[in-house]
Amino acid sequence: MYSGGFYPYETLEEQWAYWSRYILINRYEDPPKPVYDTLRKLVEGKDYFVLTTNVDHCFQKAGFDKERLFYTQGDYGLWQCSEPCHQGTYDNEAVVRRMAEEQRDMRVPTELIPRCPRCGKPMSMNLRADNTFVQDDGWYAAARRYEDFLRRHSGEAVLYLELGVGMNTPGIIKYPFWQQVYKNPKASYICINQGQAYTPQEIEKRSLCLNTDIGQVLEKAIIS
Repeated sequence: MYSGGFYPYETLEEQWAYWSRYILINRYEDPPKPVYDTLRKLVEGKDYFVLTTNVDHCFQKAGFDKERLFYTQGDYGLWQCSEPCHQGTYDNEAVVRRMAEEQRDMRVPTELIPRCPRCGKPMSMNLRADNTFVQDDGWYAAARRYEDFLRRHSGEAVLYLELGVGMNTPGIIKYPFWQQVYKNPKASYICINQGQAYTPQEIEKRSLCLNTDIGQVLEKAIIS
């Protein structure tokens, strides 16, 4: 599905036929496994914060406090001007559902193609892919809440729990987590990642790396 988002569709009608299904499955339908629900139960009653590069809103759908979430890379549920002529985003659920329902022969009706309400140019997904990514007021507010969380817990006992972060964008979660643990002798680090679980030597004694399935580990943590 991810690769299909980069295909050079000949028309906007074809492009949005694909993207509407893509968005509907990944943003508005429930995830196939209860991993997010299990994680929410584990952090319930704790002072937590979620930093994520995921754009599917699964944390919020599972009941995580939206004031404790920072989606750094965007949201499948938002559109923005493709230019962009301004730094605003727009909810897409109603139109996406119509696109998915009304498309025929892998094309959406022309009148459903989203266009910027200010300049009239085609809308695009609010996903960080190049320098056109819009960081709206909600993005900056979430960034401030995360910075405040780090500031309030500086020097305290903090667990940095990294789940499934690869090396596509390590500068957002992985490297900052390592640095925070290195600077704070009371902090610890857990990485659960099938095939990519490792830690720097400098924080090895305060780290636990589990090369296995995230869902299985979280289920066992709930039971124990």
